[in-house]
Formats: sequence, structure tokens, C-alpha cells
Amino acid sequence: MPVYIRKGPADIPEPPDSSQGDEEQELFLSDPDQLQDQLPQPFRMIDKVLDRLVDRAWDFISQRETARVTEQANKAIPIMQVSGDVKLPVRTNCLACSEDGRYIFLGHPHGLSVMVQPQGITTSSSSPYCVPVWQEDQVEITSLHITCLGEMAYLLASLDDMGVARLFAYYSETSHLIKVMNETDDLNQRSVCVKFELSRGGDYGAATISYNGCQCLEVYRFPKDSWLKELYQHAPGVGDTGKLSPVTMLMKIRPPKPHTGSTMKSPFEVLQKTEDGNVIGSGQNHLISSRQWEDQDAVFKSVYRKYMVTNPSNTTDPENRPSCVTSHFLLPGGLSSVLGGVKPQTGGVAVAVCLWWSGSHNLLQYLLWKAPKDKADPEPKADALWPNAQEILCSAVSSCTRHITLGLVNGLVTVWDRHLGLPLSVVSVEADSVFSSIIFVDYWPSTATEDALHSQGPNHTSTQVHLLVTCKSGACHLVYAGRGLDSHDVTQLSERPSDPGCFPVVTATVPFLQRLALIMQRNGKIFLQDMVDRRVVCCFSLPDTHLLASPWNPVFLLDPTQQSLLITGDQRPGRDSGEELEDGGSRLFVFRFQDAAVVKPYRHGHDGRASSHQGQSGTGAWNLEETCNLYFQPRIESVEERNKVMTETWNQLQEHAALVLLQNQQHPVTILQNQQHPVTILQN
Repeated sequence: MPVYIRKGPADIPEPPDSSQGDEEQELFLSDPDQLQDQLPQPFRMIDKVLDRLVDRAWDFISQRETARVTEQANKAIPIMQVSGDVKLPVRTNCLACSEDGRYIFLGHPHGLSVMVQPQGITTSSSSPYCVPVWQEDQVEITSLHITCLGEMAYLLASLDDMGVARLFAYYSETSHLIKVMNETDDLNQRSVCVKFELSRGGDYGAATISYNGCQCLEVYRFPKDSWLKELYQHAPGVGDTGKLSPVTMLMKIRPPKPHTGSTMKSPFEVLQKTEDGNVIGSGQNHLISSRQWEDQDAVFKSVYRKYMVTNPSNTTDPENRPSCVTSHFLLPGGLSSVLGGVKPQTGGVAVAVCLWWSGSHNLLQYLLWKAPKDKADPEPKADALWPNAQEILCSAVSSCTRHITLGLVNGLVTVWDRHLGLPLSVVSVEADSVFSSIIFVDYWPSTATEDALHSQGPNHTSTQVHLLVTCKSGACHLVYAGRGLDSHDVTQLSERPSDPGCFPVVTATVPFLQRLALIMQRNGKIFLQDMVDRRVVCCFSLPDTHLLASPWNPVFLLDPTQQSLLITGDQRPGRDSGEELEDGGSRLFVFRFQDAAVVKPYRHGHDGRASSHQGQSGTGAWNLEETCNLYFQPRIESVEERNKVMTETWNQLQEHAALVLLQNQQHPVTILQNQQHPVTILQN
């Protein structure tokens, strides 16, 4: 074996330069994680050259980004000035407009007021004014919800700061207190109403009642026809509570019980509890005993211990049932009508209410048009249950209520199609925090494909929706969801704000302008943002004498009928106006969009193409045949795409099978025979 020996004496290498050694020592001390020596030459020189190139490139990118931001900041953003203002007698806590745009109701300390504008707030020459319609000492209205009961008749649901819910009827410029929903003589037994809403048209109402740290949902049926007759015939003589027809409680929905061991002994007892069994159950009726439940839980934790993430902040007591409830009224359409077996009323009358409880994975639906009973069902059963993969955080319903979207933990967004009873799409959003709210963007420009579908009939509608998702960090995302693997997309509209003053407190869509979002920030800045190119379209400016009232919780209203934005403002401190100081200088400022040139490109039909209100389905399904047609129609339209996916899936399975066979050939296989069952083990 040859041995190569260096010629000449073995010289002792000279010590390195002191400056270089100090530099390396300082570099090592500044980076304790550097456990290995530096690269040897010439790799060390190559590494330095690459680092310099990367640093120079990053400096160049930073300079260009700074120049771009500066250029955008220097561009003059259009500013919309106030079109008109109304002097408010007292501080206003909430606003609500009627569907026909005739009245705007205001909630404030000591009662309710209405802003009468018979002609609508459309011209600068109009002068609306406020008129008190109901006054009560020590009552501060904090929430309002209004719907049209009939011609010139309105139903109003109010909530005050003490959690008392009241139901009013407004007709002929007179208000009538119909009922105090949670009234009781015993103050110790009084419940607190958290939320009070009405269905479209005023046929039903839902009140979220809190008691003993837990919530329940009370659903009421209103005698709408009787009220209209009584208001039209005896309006001058009706003014006291109790003179109108009474309200009927339809059902009282309580939180679901926690899953525990069963005490039932036979499957026959379980079948008796499941009734007809035509929907997925909630899992309450089973034969699993407490001992089996504990054993299964112990086995699961021992097997999957390394995959489980321990987070003490997320651990909850299983005995603590979910308490907070979120509900939505649903219009006709979907599988619930077929399962119920009773044909509901046609038109825009609500037929069901869907809800979910905090900490739950299930979306529940309850039908409203069942046969009436003498009294409310103490334990109503859900008529439909839609399970989800993760815990529900927020929800929203489209304007036609065909689609229901749920924001889940781990950044998942699920869109359900009520007509088919199936998920339309499941989209993963790479969010930096959990979701805080989710809303539908119902007013979106339609595409040529959607126009072709609409021309084929009412049932040929687009199954593509747009959602606006807001995170607790302040980041906002636009989610495009549709049926199919490649029919969804996520665009980040805004990142987590570095300045706390730029944190968005309001993120809402404009119902009468395409693809625009209204943003309100803590610092009082208000602007419209284009959700496609993410640019600021215009800003709203209040007069110098006033500022935005309660910037952390602004009081505003988007009136779709009059196409205007109403914002309450307070007088700036330090103003010496005696007249303004008497009422705090509170005013209602109006911004009208009819004549604003800056939003003209976002109006309906500006580009010659109609706008699509997402999910409008035209007709619903009332029998099994129509439901099957609604189900098979999209299946036929998507047969090519499904065949393509099927082919790709089979190819992947064949590749995986070939890989498994190759691994089996490379490693021996040992078959161990047990006394009862043979077990095959692959030795790696």
C-alpha cells in the first residue's frame, strides 16, 4: 500500500492573526448556539460572498418597498365630505333602519326616538328630524332590531343595559309596547337577555336568555295577522301593553348535556329514545357505560400520547357544558322541509332556526312550522345535525340563507349548502390567530359563467361564495369558496397592525356597492377598501368640530335603501358653544353615495354586467323528487371533474401499492401465529 509523505521538514504553522482570532471568538460568544467551528477555506470565503450578496439584495428590496409605500402615501386618497347632519337630543347608543328606508330608529338613555324622513334621506335639501316615540326613566336602550310587519307597520325588538328585552309595534307615528319578554316580579329570579332578534317579516323572534351562568334560546311565534288587524282598525285607541294579541313561546332550547356513561341496559331502550332516527343524532343515546368510556379514553391517550399537544389553557372540565349560543333564522329551502313532512308557508317566512353552542362541533337545526302545541316543548329535539371537524368559533348566513358558513379552530372555514345538506367547501386559512368574525360578501360582480347559469333557470345558480374573515389579531382575509378541489382561494387583505391605533374595530361589507368593505379603526379613521386590489378607495371626514363617537365601539348604520352611511359624532373637547354643550354636541352625520364619483365604478351594472347576490336560489324543495333533482343536477354538471379526480386517486393508489410491494421485497416478513388470530408483522 503506497504511503505519500510530504517532502521537506514539517514546519510548525504560524499562529493566526490576532484580530481574526478575536473576531471569531466574539462571533462564537455572540452566538451560543454555534456548536461547530466555522467552515474551512475556501468554503468560508464563498459563504461570506453569498452573505454579502443576500444583504445587498435585501437592502435593495427594502429601499424599493420603502419607496413604494412612500409613493402610495403621497398619492391623494379621495375624501368624502358630510352630505348632511341631524342634531341629536341626547347620546345615541344604537341605530336601526326600516327596510323601506322611511324611518331610522335610535336607542338612547330614557327611551326610543325615530328619525322621520317620508321622502327618504336622498337630497341635501331634505331635513330629517328626531321625534321621541317611547320614553322611560332609568332605561338605556343599547340594541335595536327592526323588521317590516306590514304596510307602514313595523316590529321593533329592543334591549337595554339591564338585560331587559322589549317588543314594540310602530304604526301611524305611534309606538305600542307589546310585551316585556323577560319580565318577572321577583328580582332574584329575573333572567338577563343577551340578544333579541326578529325573523324577516316579523313572524318569529329569538331571545338569548342568561341565567345561573348558562344560556338558553327562547323562540317565539308572533300573531302577525292579528296584530296588523288590531293596528289598522284600532290604532288610535291602542297604546298600552296587553291590548294586542299575546305572544306564544314556541320552544325553549337549552344547552346539550355532556356526554357521560349510559345507564340503559339494552338496545331496545336506545331505539325508544331515538324516535324515527332519520337524522344524525347528537350522541346522547348510546350503550357505552362509564367504565368503558374511561377505558377507551385511557387507551387512546396511551397510544397517541406523542401526537397529543398538552395546552393547559385549552383544557376544560367535561362537566361544564357549553353555555353561549349563536342562532340564525332560515328561509324556505333545503332538506329540512322534506324531512319534516309538512309543507310550510311560502314566501319570505322563516321555516327553521339554526344554532350552535360554544365549545361544540355541531350545527343544529330546529323547524318552526310544526303543528302548534298547547305549551312549549321542554326538551325540543333537533331536526337536523351537521357535524364539523373542529370547534365552532363564529358563523354567518347568506342573504337568501341557502349557505351557512362556520369559522372553526385551526383556521378552517366550512361552507354548508342547505339545498343539498352537504358541505360546499372546506378551506384552510393560514391565520396568525383565531377567527373573531365571518361574513358573506353578498354583493359581488358576477362572471360570464355565473350569468350563463342564471340564464338556464332559477335552480341553475352559482355555487361560489365570497367570505370576509377577521381574526382577533386584526388581520383580515378574503375567502373564495366553491365546489371542487381547485375552486377556492384565500387572499389576505390586511396584516396584523403594528400600531394599536390602526386596529380595526369594524369590518363590514357595503350591501349596495360591489366588492367594497367598510373599515373603522381605533384611531377614528374610516375608509372604504377594495377587496380585490386591496387599495383604499376613499376616506370619510367628519367636520373639524366633531370626532367619531366611541371609536372603540362606533355607532353607525349602512342604509341599503337610501345608499348612505350614517355615523354618530361627538363635539370635540374645548369648543365654546353653549347650545352644543347642553346636549353634548351629539350629531348624526350622513354620507350619501348616489352622487359620489369615487364609488361609481362599484355600482350595479357600471361595467355592463349584473351583480350576483350569492346563493340566491329562487325556489326551494318541498318534496323528495325536487330535492333529488337539486342534488343530481350539480352531480351531472361535475361528472367530468369527478372522473378526473377519480383517475388521479386510482393512480396514486397504484403508486402507493407498488411502493409497498417494493418495501416488502426488500425487508423480510415474519408471520407470528397466535392461538386465536394470526398476526402479520413487517420487520423494518
